[in-house]
Amino acid sequence: MTASHAQRGKSSDYGPVNARRASRESNEMRPLRYSINVTLDGCCHHEAGLPPDEESMRYWTAEMERADALLLGRVTYEMMESAWRQPATGTWPDWMDEWEIPFAETIDRAKKYVVSSTLSGVDWNAELVQGDVGQAVQRLKQEPGEGLFVGGVTLPLALADLGLIDEYEFLVQPVLAGHGPTLLAGLRERIQLELVDRHEFRSGAVALRYRPTRVAA
Repeated sequence: MTASHAQRGKSSDYGPVNARRASRESNEMRPLRYSINVTLDGCCHHEAGLPPDEESMRYWTAEMERADALLLGRVTYEMMESAWRQPATGTWPDWMDEWEIPFAETIDRAKKYVVSSTLSGVDWNAELVQGDVGQAVQRLKQEPGEGLFVGGVTLPLALADLGLIDEYEFLVQPVLAGHGPTLLAGLRERIQLELVDRHEFRSGAVALRYRPTRVAA
């Protein structure tokens, strides 16, 4: 998910990661997809890659439209809200280019679930998720629909540790950052992936989509 004109941070306010792996019985469950920009050397800081352009924003808009809802941690939710929530005037800010507006409109109207133990309430078409994150996400996946989208850095790490992510999508930037934060740093177990799709951009960036293979217990 793009973090244009906003800041990405880390948050651990959704509680400890449950050490057990959740079962991946996804035949009748809507899949959870994790998407993020990442440099060739693994940096996932929002300013490390190429700036968004019209082609990449069209891609991210289409990805957002595929999801029934977005699953966000507190920091990512607040960052995205500050950048992409439509002002009460109904007029988008002057800094926003015309080709960014479809993305803004898509994320503005999207259903959102916000995982946080510190927020007392959320709006922006959002619902607060508290308590055991693994159980909460399992319940969301069991609801009917096409799929869920998770963005950010720390929440996806917790969900990956729980075995709840069904698809990983990395928009790999043709950049060597030379610094962190590093994608999924601290992952408790090795996760083997199989490539299911790729898309090349004129900028030299490549979107790679993977699904986890079966992992022995």
